[in-house]
Amino acid sequence: MNYTINNKRFSAEPRPGQCLRTFLRERGFFGVKKGCDAGDCGACTVWLDGVPVHSCLIPAFRAANRQVTTIEGLQQDGKLHPMQQAFLDAQAFQCGFCTAGMIMTAAALEGDAQADLPQVLKGNLCRCTGYHSIYNAFHGIVSSDEDIAGKACGRSLKNPFGEAIVTGCARYTLDITMDSMLHLKVLRSPHPHARIRAIDRSKAMSVPGVVDIFTWEDVPRQLYSTATHEDHLVDPDDTYVLDNVVRFAGQRIAAVVAETVGAAEAACRLLDVEYEILPAVFDPQEAMKPGAPLLHDKGGESDRNIFVDIHGEIGSVEAGFKEADAVHEMTYSTSRVQHAHLETHGCIAWKGDDERLHVRTSSQAPFITKGKLCHIFGLLPRNFHVFTERVGGGFGGKQEMLTEDLCVLAVLKTGRPVMWEFTREEQFIGATTRHPMTTRVKLGAKNDGTLTAIELHVVSNTGAYGGHASETLAAALGNPLTVYRCANKKADGYAVYTNMVPAGGFRGYGSSQTTFAIECAIDDLAQLLGISAFEIRRKNMIRPCDWIESIWKDPQDVTFGSYGLDQCLDRVEAVLASGHGSPKPEGEDWVEGMGIALAMLESGPPTEHRSGAEMKLLLDGCYHLAVGSTEMGNGSVTSHRQIAASVLGSRAESIAIINADTDQTPYDTGTFASTGTVVAGRAVALAATALRDNIIEFAARLTKAAPSTCRLEDDCVLCGERRIPLVELYALGTGEGHRFEARRKGYLSPRSVAFNVHGVRVAVHRVTGEIEILQSVQAADIGRPINPMQCRGQIEGAIAMGFGWALYEKMVYDGNGAMVNPALRNYRIPAFADVPRSEVYFADTFDTVGPLGAKSQGECAINPVAPAIANAVADATGIRFPDLPLTPDRIFERLSFQP
Repeated sequence: MNYTINNKRFSAEPRPGQCLRTFLRERGFFGVKKGCDAGDCGACTVWLDGVPVHSCLIPAFRAANRQVTTIEGLQQDGKLHPMQQAFLDAQAFQCGFCTAGMIMTAAALEGDAQADLPQVLKGNLCRCTGYHSIYNAFHGIVSSDEDIAGKACGRSLKNPFGEAIVTGCARYTLDITMDSMLHLKVLRSPHPHARIRAIDRSKAMSVPGVVDIFTWEDVPRQLYSTATHEDHLVDPDDTYVLDNVVRFAGQRIAAVVAETVGAAEAACRLLDVEYEILPAVFDPQEAMKPGAPLLHDKGGESDRNIFVDIHGEIGSVEAGFKEADAVHEMTYSTSRVQHAHLETHGCIAWKGDDERLHVRTSSQAPFITKGKLCHIFGLLPRNFHVFTERVGGGFGGKQEMLTEDLCVLAVLKTGRPVMWEFTREEQFIGATTRHPMTTRVKLGAKNDGTLTAIELHVVSNTGAYGGHASETLAAALGNPLTVYRCANKKADGYAVYTNMVPAGGFRGYGSSQTTFAIECAIDDLAQLLGISAFEIRRKNMIRPCDWIESIWKDPQDVTFGSYGLDQCLDRVEAVLASGHGSPKPEGEDWVEGMGIALAMLESGPPTEHRSGAEMKLLLDGCYHLAVGSTEMGNGSVTSHRQIAASVLGSRAESIAIINADTDQTPYDTGTFASTGTVVAGRAVALAATALRDNIIEFAARLTKAAPSTCRLEDDCVLCGERRIPLVELYALGTGEGHRFEARRKGYLSPRSVAFNVHGVRVAVHRVTGEIEILQSVQAADIGRPINPMQCRGQIEGAIAMGFGWALYEKMVYDGNGAMVNPALRNYRIPAFADVPRSEVYFADTFDTVGPLGAKSQGECAINPVAPAIANAVADATGIRFPDLPLTPDRIFERLSFQP
């Protein structure tokens, strides 16, 4: 068959049933992405005879003798297409995985088609941006600033890989080809709890192209945790690479490696497994009861499936409630949701000519992944090289080792390169989720609103395995309580094993769930007392002179590096009163309400977190920066360059950067827990400062000037009246054997605190239960924004994710613990039409702890969104809906009984 792809002719024969997406990628057009394989996300959008199509839905043979255009062919004569330029100018991307497909849809629009963006973009999803920057691209808004030497920090500079993203040249985890590549697929359990008696591989091995099949008998019998933390002891070693006991529907049972994905999948279907069905328990409250089915014989039996329980009290809540004039008590719950990053989990592993194992992975923590692989396979660190290139979103979901172990196993067994890419269904049923939590809140207060007691009882459903269970539970009992001043606080928390898909790290990391509960309860208490939501918070929120304390009396390293919570609350109140946003829809069945919520987040976890950075002056007068943190759309590559450039008096474009590579960068714990700026950024600032001093000291010695009279300025050193170009200085220095380089480490201590306040106005339809967001505003205290455009984008993306969590995202399960909506079209993350524009404001603060005055930015913004919406719905309807999500059926069910 003959194909014309980007105006070049090809002759090829697609495989039977092959879709156009895989056909194009096999020919090196990697700008065509996979996000769903079901036509739901639009990441694979190409033009067929000039018309945008989802290439995953088009059989490859239907493109024969037609014009196919991919993102790589959109440029003309080396010049960006106007829509590519618009996306670049507006920086309308974060991770960038959706960008090529988004541009291909947008570039085909003509005339009035752009007037209805919610309609024309309904087939293209973005999980990162919140769509505001995409809106800006359509309207010709230029969001970036000029890169001026010495003034990089605080400016909205472009992502250095922006042009590669908009042209489809940026390479993500699986965007490579290798000779003799094998493909790995796994058989997953249909049962929530069972013991495997036998696995017959004979039929599966007869499938043409199958190379090998692995079961629990073929893997190291070494316990580990898929969670990645610097302190591995916070996570239980309760997992095997493959096990003879399955504990949730979706757990992997056997791995097949074959010449093609199709052969591997066919072999999985032919594996004959004999199960002994075991009793299962799905509700954590039931799992804690005596006689409940026990999940693990490695710990937890004596506590009835309770992996960990946390208890603490300061003061006396009993005395506090006796002192109270009013007491409010209610139970609130949050649902199980998925990260839904558009790039699913994936990995490629191979043995190099150096006889080492190389692992190219989509991970937020490549260095810890390397350590876990050494642990499992009994190999030394020098045997492994683990690295990322560009990662298509994470949100905590890639703070897990879910693919690397089996790929390494297959390489060790076969000697050939192995690739494994999760399907979207596997992402739902086999990856981790947010921890569902049920929180009973009891508050006591005086008539003037002063809190006298706060008591929490939290039950967290960690699922079948306990990675992140203790840390998320501790976070749930931390900041959401700490942000309120009260002499008497008590909390009891339980993380419980159940036969559900394991929960893990997720943006907000445990604080989201209890922030929802506490912020709803604070509003309910205010309603009981007859005071405003703003007044009760102002009276009780933490202040700079306060001891930062939750329920533990131990000394800690958290401090006020800056404080802007008061500014945030004032700004949100003013904007909500301004009349901005949309009016309530017409009709007497619509009612309107307003809600707010606040959140506090420690900049980093209480456990160890560290990072290193290395800088060098290069012979061309530019700089090389190596830092171990992962770039996954969080903007760390851009902000790290800006930090270094600010210290060196340079332009950011003069800083070449490499990141997240265990061979080429210093150690980094991982990019999670809001540490990309405050830990890795600190290491960058320290390394840049050391290199600056190195350069100045050499220049001073060379010129016989006092170092205090010398300074770096763009591409030269000024020593008194003498100007020495860095190129010349480098040549002189290396001629003498001088090394212009520095390496420094950053540690997470002390930790500052960031604040976010969110406010909304909503309209609720009293008949259908529909909720419409009329106005959305968030104010954030993140210290000095390194890159305001990026910070705003991170917050907008977090708000959009918060909208989804609050209003409709929910993983639904049948009575056997199997997910019934494992597809994007049925799970439904926010699309362009679902996300109203949010006004984002920054408090005017400068942090004394973070690098160049900055604090964490990307995580806490999600925490106040859902409770603000729930509070607005309660204000509109007079009814408290304590369970997420606030779906129309839940609203209707209770409103229908109201007069």
